[in-house]
Amino acid sequence: QVQLVESGGGLVQAGGSLSLSCAASGRTFSSNTMGWFRQSPVKEREFVAAISWNGGTTYYTDSVKGRFTISRDNTKNTLYLQMNSLIPNDTAVYYCATDSRGSGSYYYREAYDYWGQGTQVTVSS
Repeated sequence: QVQLVESGGGLVQAGGSLSLSCAASGRTFSSNTMGWFRQSPVKEREFVAAISWNGGTTYYTDSVKGRFTISRDNTKNTLYLQMNSLIPNDTAVYYCATDSRGSGSYYYREAYDYWGQGTQVTVSS
């Protein structure tokens, strides 16, 4: 079993920054690909970023490339998402997730088997 708890969301003006964290406990965090997804009232849950088990490879959806940075600290069992140059379209509930089965399909929601409860990010114009 894996437990994931996100934190760091909030309200920020366009152009501002927020840093999200995801604390993991339970099964081996350091072996798993980790991802961030987001969901707004008008969109399905969508992929934002993912990171390989050792942090050596990262993936981003096109809309956040150059603005968001995903990272992890396996000694602290924590996943991060640094979000800069935020825009109103980034407003959503952000979820962290882990692929404990090693599916390798980092882009798809179905690849992830454990999810956090989400943290709200609101960007005002």
